[in-house]
Amino acid sequence: EIEAKYSQKTQAVRDQLELRRKTEIHEVEERKNNQINELMRNHEKAFSDIKNYYNDITLKNLELISLLKEQIQEMKKRENQLEKEKAEVLLQNKQLKEPLQQAQEQVSELQKKLTHCDKDKEALLNTKTRLKVTQKELKDLQWEHEVLQQRFSKVQEERDELYHRFTTAIHEVQQKTGFKNLLLERKLKGLLSLLEKKEVELSQVLAASNLHPDALSLVSQKLESVLQSKNATIENLQLQLSRACK
Repeated sequence: EIEAKYSQKTQAVRDQLELRRKTEIHEVEERKNNQINELMRNHEKAFSDIKNYYNDITLKNLELISLLKEQIQEMKKRENQLEKEKAEVLLQNKQLKEPLQQAQEQVSELQKKLTHCDKDKEALLNTKTRLKVTQKELKDLQWEHEVLQQRFSKVQEERDELYHRFTTAIHEVQQKTGFKNLLLERKLKGLLSLLEKKEVELSQVLAASNLHPDALSLVSQKLESVLQSKNATIENLQLQLSRACK
């Protein structure tokens, strides 16, 4: 009875534990299935994300490849253009060698001129120093000029006064010499008329005398000397007359 009783209790416990085991196993399987489903969903989501990510990367890489291809083409074009420009530049360099040499010669000449320019600067400084001295001398000369200007004005006044006095004296001298000039002119006219008469008389005497040619030449020489003396006297009188007129 005891064995039967405990066998029943044991069987009851076994049944209860078996039920409990099955229940726990079922719960574990459900949790496992839930975890599996969750993992699968997570894996699918991660796979989808990774797939999208790599698809984006692939698209970007394709775009980058196409862009790089275009850039390569542009670079090739640019390289060709640069090659052409290089050839042109080399040609220009060949053409510019002679002007460059001339420019270098000009630079050397300019450097020489620069050395002269330094000397000119020094000379300019000396000139500026002399200019300051000259400006001071100019101021002194201007002051002297003002003094001389005042003295000149005074001298002009004195000159005007002297000129007035001189004009008055000239009128007086002209009045005094006018009569003397008239006398000299009359005396000169008288001498000229007398000379003409003497020449006529002399020609008549010579024509009537029939002298020997030698005697005639001697008389002619004496007459010429007398005439020269008279002409000198006349010229002297004329000179006196012109001086008196002046």
